[in-house]
Amino acid sequence: MDAWISRFERTLDRQGLLGRGRSMVAAVSGGLDSMVLLHVLHQLAGTRQWRLTVAHFNHQLRGAASDGDEQLVRDTARAMGLEFEAGRADVRRFQEQEGLSLEMAARKLRHDFLAEVARRYKAGSIVLAHHADDQVELFFLRLLRGTVGAGLAGMKWAAPSPSDPSIQLGRPLLDQPKAALLAYAGQWAIPYREDASNAHLNPMRNRLRHELLPLLREKYQPALDRVVLRLIGAVGDETGFAQTAAREWLEGKPRVRFEQLPPAVQRYGLVLQLHDLGMPPHFDLVEQLRREPSKPAMIGPGILVSRNAAGEVCRRLAKAGEFCVNKVFLDLEGENADIQFDQMLICWKICACASAGNGAVTTCVKKSGGAPAAGRPFVPVLSGQEHFDAGKVGRFITLRHWLPGDRFQPIGMPAPVKLQDLFTNRRIPREWRRQLVVGVVEKGDIFWVEGLRIADGFKLDSRTRNCLSWQWQRTESKIACQRRTC
Repeated sequence: MDAWISRFERTLDRQGLLGRGRSMVAAVSGGLDSMVLLHVLHQLAGTRQWRLTVAHFNHQLRGAASDGDEQLVRDTARAMGLEFEAGRADVRRFQEQEGLSLEMAARKLRHDFLAEVARRYKAGSIVLAHHADDQVELFFLRLLRGTVGAGLAGMKWAAPSPSDPSIQLGRPLLDQPKAALLAYAGQWAIPYREDASNAHLNPMRNRLRHELLPLLREKYQPALDRVVLRLIGAVGDETGFAQTAAREWLEGKPRVRFEQLPPAVQRYGLVLQLHDLGMPPHFDLVEQLRREPSKPAMIGPGILVSRNAAGEVCRRLAKAGEFCVNKVFLDLEGENADIQFDQMLICWKICACASAGNGAVTTCVKKSGGAPAAGRPFVPVLSGQEHFDAGKVGRFITLRHWLPGDRFQPIGMPAPVKLQDLFTNRRIPREWRRQLVVGVVEKGDIFWVEGLRIADGFKLDSRTRNCLSWQWQRTESKIACQRRTC
């Protein structure tokens, strides 16, 4: 048997993946990675007594090219004598209906289809073709987005399906670089199809793949992949230990006060409690609860969360007149980035605006609310996109919540007015006002208020050279954030 396949088998045994006599579904897109995976699984199916089904999901995003991918996988499965299942959906329509990003819409539909196939064939595993290069790219993607802790541990060799936790996802190629897959495909003359969109530099993952990582390998660390994969493994081990210690502390096994716990165990103790309460454990929220037990954080309309001295997290309704004092400082320098602040995800991108007309401003708001018609209730704005003059906004800003005395000059108004008066005119309920987020420039002026018009002093005009594209969403809604060009 081929030496590469023998090493693959040893990896399976070492990681406890895909035991003998198992039924499994191979997710095959038609690209290099999944076609190599299918070939290897088929090579081993007889000796390991696997019952193998091939599944392909057609995202219908690339027209005839998507259909060509499906046909290749179908023909290959037929030639191997394997069961083949194809699924397809209009991903763009589903994206619009559910308010998801294109990537998240495709991922959900794909996983739902794969889980349905696994149930139909009574398969306990879905096998995916993620490899070592994917792991390294994901590490840097999350690192640049500010992810910490377990998020930097990357993909797991085995994990529950997001569509059906009773079905296990297996990733047996996680220790294999793409170069090894290319060599294997060449050795066995395995056909595969290239997705032309992988060469586009707009998605950040593609820029990492084609620009940053080659630069780091060439100029800074030739063994970058080995170093990063080693780090991912270490982070996974250490965060796993901290999570276990946090669970044991919550169960009362070690009788230790919260303040005496190591910071990592404190964090995971809070994360686990927030999960139990159905609240997203964003890093800023966890750190505030960890460091300031007496300071509540607002996580929804009129809802506060805090922890007591014993480390117990609780939620309560805000009292009348109680303001939220959460805030975060941002450095906007760079091409684009995103941040999670309380219950909001904000993405921004700075790009050149060669010709902006006087007062030109584009605002795209979904699920818009604002001043309701007579007799109709207030409908909150859950997401939107605005464009500002980046030079007027400046490099450093603060995100915080509305505070007493805040003044704001919406575009088109001759002078600043009290935000409280604007809220009253729009009949925005008090409990919603308390959680609205505002953006403040270094000098203290408010350039943006969530759900309202942009500030007049920061609009695009004929002198604008750089545009700040600002997109936001309430994370408790289904709307996901996508970066867009100016």
